[in-house]
Amino acid sequence: MSKAPLPVTLLSLATAVPPHILEQSAVADFARRIYAKPFARYPKLADVFVNAGIERRHSVRPLEWFETPHDWTERTRAYLDGASALFVQAAQAALDRAGIRARDVDVIVTVSSTGIATPSLEARVGAQLGFKSSAARVPVFGLGCAGGVSGLSIGARLARAVPGDNVLVVVVELCTLAFRSDRSAKADVISSALFGDGAAAVVLRAEPDDAALRIGAAAEHTWPNTLDIMGWTVDPVGFGVVLSRSLPRFVEQRLAAPARRFIEAAKLIAPQFICHPGGAKVLDAVETALELQKGTLRDEREVLRGNGNMSAPSVLFVLERALKRGLRGSAVLTALGPGFTASFLALEAANG
Repeated sequence: MSKAPLPVTLLSLATAVPPHILEQSAVADFARRIYAKPFARYPKLADVFVNAGIERRHSVRPLEWFETPHDWTERTRAYLDGASALFVQAAQAALDRAGIRARDVDVIVTVSSTGIATPSLEARVGAQLGFKSSAARVPVFGLGCAGGVSGLSIGARLARAVPGDNVLVVVVELCTLAFRSDRSAKADVISSALFGDGAAAVVLRAEPDDAALRIGAAAEHTWPNTLDIMGWTVDPVGFGVVLSRSLPRFVEQRLAAPARRFIEAAKLIAPQFICHPGGAKVLDAVETALELQKGTLRDEREVLRGNGNMSAPSVLFVLERALKRGLRGSAVLTALGPGFTASFLALEAANG
């Protein structure tokens, strides 16, 4: 009889943000100048900066950098510099908290969808951090906001496959670099009110540790014919945001069924939800879909208020807050991303 696989435990979690703070009031003033014509046509667009539930965000570049146009070359340079720095900051903090060194890492999963790097980020910072030359590298692109949950799921599967291996998952997104002064669609204005930069890193290992946070079942659900809800377009200047105004309503109407199926399949009883804070309206829609009392997703709103929507790392910022509050029992980590896809991951906290 084969032995049951060892549980995958989360040994550590760390987050990082870049140095430049973007106050929402300053961004709103900036947007009024850049997007003067759309605001003149649609005066209510200005309300998004007030109603987004965001006070400040962080960026790898100061606000004045966005005053002038930037092409792919300049955006990529900013991405490589900023993402590499955040990778090192988050990864080193996670390694220190796990009590291991970079040369002890066996697998590195890098999740990022807001820039292109070949060689990928973990190769670029490998010598600085001290990764061993035999470490397996797993770069993941294109998951968008779902990348934090799906990336953690991928890392857990790799850890489960080789018990004892140390798996480092690093999630880095620089959403602000997609700001486009040459585009003025409603989606561009809305994205300028929502997105920030950030990174998160976790260390995973399959081991018999009852004192750690355990990673359980994972699942994804992709709805057909939904490619136009969220994603990027690409042109000579850079990425262009795709963000449908139907997103909150879609979530409210369609999220419940796959969430229910996942909970049943994972045999979870009354789990807590830890969600990606995509925006104030999306959080309201998630609470409605999951039949949660309005205001239940407090940690999510606090992360949104202080950091904006950082895409993939955001849900790990929420998980960090939940762990600091003393998370106990079962939880479902969930996020929505391009595809259009819902990602789910079961967690079991110590002494639950």
